[in-house]
Amino acid sequence: MEEGVRLGSLLWEFGPGWRMISSAMLGGGIGAREWVLNAQVVAGYARMDPAEHLRSLGPAGDGVGMMTAASVDRCARAADGGAEAVATVGLRVPTWAATPEGTEDPELAPMRVGTVNIVTVLPVAMTDAALVNTVMTVTEAKSQALIETGFPCTGTASDAVCVAVPADGPREVFGGPRSEWGARVARAVHQAVRRGAEEWRHRHST
Repeated sequence: MEEGVRLGSLLWEFGPGWRMISSAMLGGGIGAREWVLNAQVVAGYARMDPAEHLRSLGPAGDGVGMMTAASVDRCARAADGGAEAVATVGLRVPTWAATPEGTEDPELAPMRVGTVNIVTVLPVAMTDAALVNTVMTVTEAKSQALIETGFPCTGTASDAVCVAVPADGPREVFGGPRSEWGARVARAVHQAVRRGAEEWRHRHST
């Protein structure tokens, strides 16, 4: 419950043995993580302790916590060759990454709340560099899907991403869109985000 509104969350409980890379406020960076939380918050979220708030909502142990103003019950899922992607898509304020200095984005006031959040899971271990490369691939596939769906944007100003891979095993050294696993990630993310964007457009055009 937040400001009298009942809100949902998506929770993945991986347990030990996983490494993740994320841009999230809680558990961001690269490291061992055991869970991922994507928590829906009100559009005008005003708390000044988002990391602590997310920690209070998640399980014990180290995890990744993201926030979104999008409806998490309308998440879109896709898979390709063992790569899985789940996206929550909210496009109230679509944004180009490069805009003139001083351009205001109402989505940022009063708090940066993620509106297109993507969780991607792969069954193979990766080097740190490959994880970074995979985040690039996820972002590129997201932007491709949004543009193809007719949204004039690369995303929103506060999108978040998390990529989860096993900690043990031979490590893949590539994550770009033409690598084996990068290509699978790109297709899964593209499909999930496109589904989410199309569903969002349908709901907001009627």
